[in-house]
Amino acid sequence: MASLLSKAKLVKGRDEVYVAAMPLRATKGAAQLAMSAAYSLNFWDFQHFMVILKPSSPLPPSQVLVFDFQPNDPEDVYVALAVLSGKAVPGTVLVRKMKTLPRRKCWFVGYSKADGVGIANEFNKTWDTYLKVGLHDCRDYTNGLVKQLTGETDVLRRLRSTGS
Repeated sequence: MASLLSKAKLVKGRDEVYVAAMPLRATKGAAQLAMSAAYSLNFWDFQHFMVILKPSSPLPPSQVLVFDFQPNDPEDVYVALAVLSGKAVPGTVLVRKMKTLPRRKCWFVGYSKADGVGIANEFNKTWDTYLKVGLHDCRDYTNGLVKQLTGETDVLRRLRSTGS
């Protein structure tokens, strides 16, 4: 823990960048239970990925910002059918606050090169919001935003290969 704190002092003024995984959202019932089970069993391809920034300021120290990309209505059965058939669906980029970092499946990946919130907001302005699973989805969004923030390419491949 002391080494992490000393690292934080070396990069004062830069935002901490994390990647987190959550269960995919689905229609209530069997589909939702299947997604929760896949998440619990650590099936990498059945997880929703997002980027979390812990700004150096001005948010309260424990508060973080979450940036992610998902279908406009991830619980709509017709959206699920379209996604499963390989069709593009309207998506949305979400930015929201959380009180704390998730306790599970959340990995520190580095520090932003500059103002992380500003970089993320600029990235979001240019992000194509049509979602197509496997070609343009939350994984691509996460990898792209982390690359803009830290310079690391394909962060999800690294996290997956380390067995995280």
